[in-house]
Amino acid sequence: MKVIIIGAGKVGYTLAESLTNENKDVTVIDKYAQALQKVEDNLDVMGIKGNGVSANILLEAGVSGADLLIAVTGSDEVNMVCCLTAKKLGVGQTVARVRDPEYAYELSLIKEQLGLDFVINPEYTAAEEIANTLSFSSAINVERFASGRVRVVELKVTQGMNIIGKKIKEADKSSASSVLIGVIVRGEEVIVPHGEEVVQENDSIYVIGKMSRIYKFCKIYGKCPDKIRNVMIVGGGRITYYLYKLLKDMNMNIKIIEISRERCLELSDKLPNALVINSDGTEEDILLSENISHMDAFVAATGMDEHNLMSSLIAKRMGAKKIVTKISRTSYINIVRDMGLDSIIIPKLITTNQILKYARGTALQSLHRIVEGKVEILEFVVDDSSIFIDIPLKKLNISDNTVIATIVRKNEVVVPHGNDIIRKGDRIIVITMEKNIATLRELEVVAIGGNQDERRNGIKKFGDIINI
Repeated sequence: MKVIIIGAGKVGYTLAESLTNENKDVTVIDKYAQALQKVEDNLDVMGIKGNGVSANILLEAGVSGADLLIAVTGSDEVNMVCCLTAKKLGVGQTVARVRDPEYAYELSLIKEQLGLDFVINPEYTAAEEIANTLSFSSAINVERFASGRVRVVELKVTQGMNIIGKKIKEADKSSASSVLIGVIVRGEEVIVPHGEEVVQENDSIYVIGKMSRIYKFCKIYGKCPDKIRNVMIVGGGRITYYLYKLLKDMNMNIKIIEISRERCLELSDKLPNALVINSDGTEEDILLSENISHMDAFVAATGMDEHNLMSSLIAKRMGAKKIVTKISRTSYINIVRDMGLDSIIIPKLITTNQILKYARGTALQSLHRIVEGKVEILEFVVDDSSIFIDIPLKKLNISDNTVIATIVRKNEVVVPHGNDIIRKGDRIIVITMEKNIATLRELEVVAIGGNQDERRNGIKKFGDIINI
C-alpha cells in the first residue's frame, strides 16, 4: 500500500512511524526542511520538500499511483485543498484533518463537495475521549465498541481492592456479572491473562463487557464510580470548546479557567452560558480560590504539557477527585504515570488510531491501540466466508496473545466460553498482540498458521478467564 502524508508535524510523524511499522510504502511532504529531516533521519520513508497543494509536488510523490493521501498540515484549508488536488490527480482515497469549530457542523457537506473520503477532528475526538472517561469516574480510560453496546474500561488496581491476590478464575466465582479481564499491564510487562494469572496491586487491568456489568464488577471489587457533577477545565482551546458542549449534555456544571483575556471573550461569545474565568490555572492560589477541593473532576487542557502537568499535580494535592491530563509528548507518558496521574489524553495518538483504522480498510469496524501500541482491540463483523462460523471456540487454534473477548449478537453481548460458537452477522471484539490485522481473514490465517505447540489455544482458556 502506498501512502502519502502531507505535513511532518507531531501527527504526521506519528502516522508515518505507525504506517511504516505496518510495512506501508510512505512518502512525507513538508515545506519545512527541519521537520522533514527529522522524519527522514528516524524513519524508513521518502521525504519531499515542497507544498502539498502543488500538483507538481504531488506528481513527484507519485500521487496517481498512491492508495491513500493524508493531509495533516496546520491549516484546515490547506488540508482540504491538498485532498481536492490529489483526487483530481488520481489518488485512491483522501483523509483530511479539519480542526476549526466553524467547519464542525458542515463536515458532511465539505466531504461531499470536496470528495473527501474521511475527515478527522483531533480536538473533538479528544473531547469525546475525555467525556467518556468522566462518565465513569473510577476508570483511567473508557473506549466504546459495537456502537456503544460494549465498553473497554481501564482500571488501576489500588491498595484495599479485594481483587488483589485473586486468580482470574477465582474472581470469576466471586462475582455475578459477565465481563472479561482482557489485558493486564504490570510495569513494562503486558499480559493477555489466563485463569491462573493473579491480580496484583498497581496492575492496570482492561475490563470489557456491557457498561452495567462493568459497573457491577467495580462495585464488587471496591472501585465503584462516583457521579461527577462539577468539573473544572484549565485551558480554553478547541478541546475545551467541544468538551463543554459534551459535558453540558451530561448535565455537568463546568468552570473554565483561561489565561488569555482575548480567548475568554471568544469563549463567552461562542458559549454564552459558560462560566469562564480569566486567570492562570497553574497558580495554586487561583485554584484554591475557585474551590478546586470541591471539584469532582479536573481537566488540564492547555497547549503546554508542562502547564498541564503542574496544574494537575496541584489539583490532585488539593483534593480534586478525578484528574484528566492532556499531553502532546508520548515520552512523558511514564513520567506522568509515576506522578500518580493516570488519566492521560494524547490527541495525536487518538488521531493516529482513527486514521490507521481507516487505512486498514472497511472490514475493520473499530481499532483501539493500548499500552503504547503493544496491544490492539479490534472489532469485526463476521460474514459467511469466515472459517470461524459454527465451530466451538475451544477448537479454534488461536495464539496465546489473541482473545475473542466478546460476541455481540443483535442486542445480546456474550463474553464467551470455550463451547460458544460464532455465527454469521455477529460482531466480535478481539484483543490481540498480533500486528497489522486488518481483516478477519488475516486473524484466521494467524489462527491456523504456525506450530501448534508454540500457538497454544488461547480460546480454550475461556473457561478460566473471568466471566462474571
